Amino acid sequence: MQVNTFYFKAKYIYTKLLLLCSIIVTLALVSCNKIGVFEKNTTIPNYKWQNTFKPTYSFTITDTTALYNIYLVLRHTDAYKYNNVWVNITTQFPTEAAKQQRLEIVLGNDAQGWEGTGMDDIWELRKPITMGPVPLKKMGTYTFTIAQIMRENPLQNILSAGIRVEKVVR
Repeated sequence: MQVNTFYFKAKYIYTKLLLLCSIIVTLALVSCNKIGVFEKNTTIPNYKWQNTFKPTYSFTITDTTALYNIYLVLRHTDAYKYNNVWVNITTQFPTEAAKQQRLEIVLGNDAQGWEGTGMDDIWELRKPITMGPVPLKKMGTYTFTIAQIMRENPLQNILSAGIRVEKVVR
């Protein structure tokens, strides 16, 4: 009788370990296609984004053969009263003049609600600021500056803004 009990306990533990290993391997394989190179978020003072407050982010690229995805990361509350935010993103590549791009970041719509991930009344959204993966062809420091250019100033209920850079593994 005790041999059967031991057998069933061992089989139960073996099954659980096999399931755990399968989950770990699956997660490892799914997450292998992108590697985070840089991510930094800046809290907006008093959650009121003045158009003069321009968070700046710098990171160094050493692998010029890879492709990169570059995202704008925004956190806002449910109380944010618009479905979008307009921003100017200034990029400074090594040994090049700064370039500025004006982007509309859609945060949601009336029919489907907020985009991104939410917990309680806080929402986080990652939006690409490039059209697909891009090569960063020069070694050195890359700098991004984000400025809100909405008509309302300060822009209420924006909690933080940031940049995320991921290396795409081919």
